[in-house]
Amino acid sequence: MNPPPPDPAAPFAMPRGGPAAARWDRLYETDRAEYIDRPGNPATTRRVLRGLDRFQRLTLGYRTCARLTAAEFGPAPHPRVLELGAGCGRLAYGILRAHPTARVTASDVNPRVVEELRAGPLGRHPRARCAVVDATAIDAPAGAYDVAVMAMSLHHLPPAGVLALLREGTRVARTLLLVDGWRHPLCLASVPLMFLTGGPAQAHDGLISLRKVYGAAAVRALAGMCAAPLRVHTRFALPGYLVATATRSSYAPAPAVPTRLRTRK
Repeated sequence: MNPPPPDPAAPFAMPRGGPAAARWDRLYETDRAEYIDRPGNPATTRRVLRGLDRFQRLTLGYRTCARLTAAEFGPAPHPRVLELGAGCGRLAYGILRAHPTARVTASDVNPRVVEELRAGPLGRHPRARCAVVDATAIDAPAGAYDVAVMAMSLHHLPPAGVLALLREGTRVARTLLLVDGWRHPLCLASVPLMFLTGGPAQAHDGLISLRKVYGAAAVRALAGMCAAPLRVHTRFALPGYLVATATRSSYAPAPAVPTRLRTRK
C-alpha cells in the first residue's frame, strides 16, 4: 500500500520545534517580527545589523561558520561556494582569506545589501562575486556549486520558505549547509551580551530570533517533505549552534565557471 502524498499545507502549520514539539516549546515560539524584517525603518535596521556584526565577531561566529563551510569542501580543488543571506559579507571574505583556492558568490535577496557588498572588499576580490539571489528560488543551474551555506538566517524564513530552500540549495550545490542558533531557552542567556554589543534594538531582535530558530526535528521533517529525496544530518555545535547538512543522491556538478567571478550587473 502506497503512503499518502505529503499534505501541502503541513509546512505552514508545523511548529518550529518540529511536528512533535512539546507544549513548552510551542509556548516558547513567537510570531513577532524582528526590526530587520520590518519595512520602513532603515536606521533601526542598520543599528541591529551593526550590533549583530559585533556580536558575531566577539563570539567568533564568522570563524566557526567558515570552518564548518570548509569542512564540506571535500575533494574539490577549487571549491565553489554560494553564501545565501550574506549580509555584511564577513563570512564570505573569511572563507576567501582562509582558503586560497575557494571561489565565493556572496548573495542576498536585498539589492541594497548587494550594492554595499560590491562597494566593499568583496567587490574588488578576484575570486568573489556579489549577486542578488532569492534563496527560495535560486537562479543557477543544477550542480553549479560545491557548497551552499546559509548562516544565522534560517529563522527568517517561514516553514514553506525553508522547504523551498532545501529544495533549491540541494539542487544547485552538492551540499547545503545551514547554521543557526540552537533551539532551547537556555540560549536566552546570550541576550545580555547582545544588549552590550547592539543596544536595545539588537537585544529585541536577538530575543525574537532565539524563539524563532528551527529545531533539528523541524529541519528533518521539512526535508522529508521535499519532492527530491534528501539525506539530512543535524547536530549541535558549540557554543550554541544548530548545524544541518543536506544532500541529494542525484547530484551532478555543472561545468566549472571562469576563475574571474566578479561582476557588476
